[in-house]
Amino acid sequence: MHTEQGAAYAGILGIGAYRPARLVPNAEIVEAIDSSDEWIQQRSGIKTRRFADDSETVIAMSVAASRGALEQAGVDPRQVDCVIVATVSHLLQTPSAATAVAHEIGTDQAAAFDISAACAGFCHGIALASDLVRGGSARYVLVIGVERLSDITSTTDRGTAFIFADGAGAAVVGPSTVPAIGPVVWGSDGEKFDLIRTREDWRDVLASEKPVMPHLVMQGNEVFRWASYSMAKVAQQALDRAGVTVDDLDCFVPHQANNRITDAMARAMRLPAHVRIARDIIDAGNTSAASIPLALERMIRDGEAKSGDVALLVAFGAGLSYAAQVVTVP
Repeated sequence: MHTEQGAAYAGILGIGAYRPARLVPNAEIVEAIDSSDEWIQQRSGIKTRRFADDSETVIAMSVAASRGALEQAGVDPRQVDCVIVATVSHLLQTPSAATAVAHEIGTDQAAAFDISAACAGFCHGIALASDLVRGGSARYVLVIGVERLSDITSTTDRGTAFIFADGAGAAVVGPSTVPAIGPVVWGSDGEKFDLIRTREDWRDVLASEKPVMPHLVMQGNEVFRWASYSMAKVAQQALDRAGVTVDDLDCFVPHQANNRITDAMARAMRLPAHVRIARDIIDAGNTSAASIPLALERMIRDGEAKSGDVALLVAFGAGLSYAAQVVTVP
């Protein structure tokens, strides 16, 4: 049996991002949920978020982010062997968004599929891509995290209306001469399946007298407690598996769920003062699967992260699913 030889190591070669044009301040949210700008900022850290318009579809945003990632990586789209899209808001059950994205960017018959791991989806995709490259199944893999959560968020739900937002981030994963994507630490806690979910399934919606799009609901306090402390342990496991310590880190890029969760994780991990922490949520809200690539791209663009830096990615969300890995910034 002949076995295709994979790369010794894999790394992230390029990052791209797409942010919808429409900026939505808290002032547009508060009346419908009987809240205030001060309350939202105190509870989440969010000042603004972006909502997509009709032209900014899951596929269109994915394509735009992908082109930026490919350009930075110096990879021709025809070299891409696999496209992975992480999303929970592509509202066609089938076919996958990835197949359309692969075609739109000009790949040559790339494998393409979507994954559903909610806010942890991008980190799941990076883990899969790294294994594909090292295993010889692909040389270049395009990983996209994309959401239009405004489609499935109720504007009157006081627990979620101010949190979720839209956008897309993409990464090109390919061969590296040195270890640049550490071993993934991932898992799920299905006992907490109901803490973040869509309210109804489609059968219940269609059986109702007034069908309404299923919306996300979340038990915020329980999620906060779980993420603040459980994810610090997962983060430490990812550091241990990569053979590094918090002192070796340059950047900490957690899922942009809530600034208070980020602060709690940083305290629990005892992050040194020199470690720069992603705070994209302040202006971008919680974009689920898109949040980590968007946050990392912003750190690179703002000069808070530079090529060669050591970054810890930690993601968690509905399921409850989670994933973490140490990566080298492209």
